[in-house]
Amino acid sequence: MNKQEIVFKLKADHQSFVDYILQLSNEEFLAHPPGKWSAGQQLDHIYRSVKPVAMAFGIPDMFVKMMFGKANRNSRTYAEIVAKYKQKLTTDYKPNSKFLPEPVRLDERLSIAKLLILKVGKLCFLVDKCTEEELDTMVLPHPLLGKITLREMLYFTIYHVEHHLLLTKKYLELAPAH
Repeated sequence: MNKQEIVFKLKADHQSFVDYILQLSNEEFLAHPPGKWSAGQQLDHIYRSVKPVAMAFGIPDMFVKMMFGKANRNSRTYAEIVAKYKQKLTTDYKPNSKFLPEPVRLDERLSIAKLLILKVGKLCFLVDKCTEEELDTMVLPHPLLGKITLREMLYFTIYHVEHHLLLTKKYLELAPAH
């Protein structure tokens, strides 16, 4: 994907996720199977995940290169990043606590959804300022995937929201009836 396609997918997929969350009934928004996240927690997790990506894209290039170095390989494809992420999920990985959602109250639903869309918009604005070359040469640390290029981080961010939309739907089907 080139950066225009990435920006389009970031916006469209996050908007689809938010639209789905916002159309849920109050009971559906709060429901979850034992030990799994509610739709509200999925929303909070996605926001917590996009926030540091947007922040990292706002760091001046020279600092990113100083802190994390440069890519020593070509960027993987979207399919390769998805496959690597799915493979890593089969390990005993536990997310960093800063990505773990808190219980989300009904009155927080709209504000978190708005914050997420604003953060995705900021990320897309910053992506637009990058060159295609920068997306493939600069790297950032990912807590599960290790150092990955900016393009790969964006691929992950696109897949991540799709993954959590599917989990939200699955967990809603498995949630005990109220």
